[in-house]
Amino acid sequence: MPTATPDPAPRPGEPTPAYGGEVAGSADAATVGLGMPGFTVPPGPAFDGHRPPDAALAGDCVHCGFCLPTCPTYVLWGEEMDSPRGRIDLIKAGLQGDAFDASSVRHLDQCLGCMSCVTACPSGVQYDKLIGAARAQLERRVTRPRTERLLRAAVYALFPRPRRLRAVRALLRAYQAAHLGRLLARTGILRRLPAPLRAMEELAPALGPAPRLPARTPAAGVRRRTVALLTGCVQGAFFPDVNVATVRVLAAEGCDVLVPRGQGCCGALSGHAGREDEALRFARRTIETLEAADADAIVVNAAGCGSHLKEYGHLLRDEPGGWAARAAALAARVRDVTELLDELGPVATRHPLPVTVAYQDACHLAHAQGVRAQPRRLLSAVPGLELREPAEPELCCGSAGTYNLLHPGPAGELGDRKAAAILATGAQAMVTANPGCWMQVGTALARSGRRMPVAHTVQVLDASIRGLPAEQWLAGALDGPGTTVARTAGP
Repeated sequence: MPTATPDPAPRPGEPTPAYGGEVAGSADAATVGLGMPGFTVPPGPAFDGHRPPDAALAGDCVHCGFCLPTCPTYVLWGEEMDSPRGRIDLIKAGLQGDAFDASSVRHLDQCLGCMSCVTACPSGVQYDKLIGAARAQLERRVTRPRTERLLRAAVYALFPRPRRLRAVRALLRAYQAAHLGRLLARTGILRRLPAPLRAMEELAPALGPAPRLPARTPAAGVRRRTVALLTGCVQGAFFPDVNVATVRVLAAEGCDVLVPRGQGCCGALSGHAGREDEALRFARRTIETLEAADADAIVVNAAGCGSHLKEYGHLLRDEPGGWAARAAALAARVRDVTELLDELGPVATRHPLPVTVAYQDACHLAHAQGVRAQPRRLLSAVPGLELREPAEPELCCGSAGTYNLLHPGPAGELGDRKAAAILATGAQAMVTANPGCWMQVGTALARSGRRMPVAHTVQVLDASIRGLPAEQWLAGALDGPGTTVARTAGP
């Protein structure tokens, strides 16, 4: 495949073109060791006739370079082919009939899908649709090395499956209660595990009880809206307190809150990874479940899930039997919880919460959904709360769905970079809108030896509405359920 520039990528220790920082330590493995054995790439054209990337969309890129300083992998490595316009060049060449090789696949695999480039692009290039279509093709047609296949099979057999997650949750809670993580860390066993397994163990949050949400919670006072809550897979299993806080805040703001039974995965993880058939199955089931709730709006409190539901119309655009229209209608009713609360305006009294918080934009909220001002307005309206902005807000923290499990090296570097930016604000706590960001940055903070309280936006609003003392809220956000488990790093 042709490259977009003849200039070689800088090596570790050299300055990168973006931000003027040094090339990350993962650069050699990511940009040099690409011709790995074990890949089987079909001969002939890179794409077949089933939903290939749209050539017209690819042609919208004018190579202006505005995307470069916002792309996490380009910032890490300074490699043109690991930038949005470099990946678009690979897609263009594939559409012109060129074959992919192992390097082409790896460059596309290494994209986090954060969509920061979509926000930065002055030409309106729909990179999200291009990379989504390309990944679906790769997932169907490329055979990766055996270790990668096994890892991907394990990840997607677990995380989009709420019942399996609940079973793992029970085992993990027992593991934590016995303090086995600290024991394994002291003995050095954790350091000898494969990197993806180390990442899974390190990222796992502290677990407490998992309360069952009522099927219907009535509005406090005059009903202003009836909403259905998507409880989520990872959110429901590992961060149930966020769902509890969401129900309380929505009810306090005049919403009847429905929690449809039998919810499964919305398909976000599968869809973002190019597992098209699986994502379609999950989407159809989610549509049926949420349609039956007959709510005015579908409320989501996990950024990745919300962005995926809003794309249901595109995902199911070719589905027969009326699915395309049903998907588009449902997508039009989807709101992030901060988006809905901002639309409604407050009626519940906010009590003072005198804390300083750094708000960390979740990529699939800020870039994919364009929801940036709403959470900031909600937080700024809390009496006594001071909102601080970290540097490089457009850069992904490295979570990116399952990226931190499939690519733990660069994900860890991005997490450390984000943690440093959060700490530099001097804030007492970090606030975000996605479980993946919570785990990723919280783990990086612990790894640096500087754990700090982390919470979801809606939990801040819940604490203010309930009148919790700031010290009590901060203590819970540091050591309560959902927080980072301290092992070798202390608070």
